Amino acid sequence: MQSLHTTIKGQIKEAMMAKDATRLTVMRGLVSACTNELVTKGKMPQDELTDEEVLAVIRRQVKQRRDAIDQFTTGGRPELAESEAAELPFLEAFLPTMMSEDDVKNIVIAKQAELAVTDKKDAGKLMAEVMKDLKGKADGAVVKKVVDELFV
Repeated sequence: MQSLHTTIKGQIKEAMMAKDATRLTVMRGLVSACTNELVTKGKMPQDELTDEEVLAVIRRQVKQRRDAIDQFTTGGRPELAESEAAELPFLEAFLPTMMSEDDVKNIVIAKQAELAVTDKKDAGKLMAEVMKDLKGKADGAVVKKVVDELFV
């Protein structure tokens, strides 16, 4: 099985052949972001990132797109927000599916019992432990919402 980095590079060729400009732009940007990550890690640009490192880059790209959509929407630039929103699905396709809120709630409750967290002042500690366990499996906003609901 080929690496995620190689798969993304292959997607550029597929997007060119399909004349899919949006996908091509996203894949080129993603390869560029991966190359930048390699350089910051002190590796050569022709080296490859591990799948976990590529997923971290993709998560950053998704977060940037979501932030940009929010900024453009509040700034009254819906055409730019639409452009960012059109690119988002191509990035999200590489990410593993996120856990549902109910699954997260069960894990948070179990971790709360394990750590004996009963006070709101310890919510940060609980949140940190849960995020460490669910790294990449659950959206941080969902985890925060569930933790906050426990202490209401």
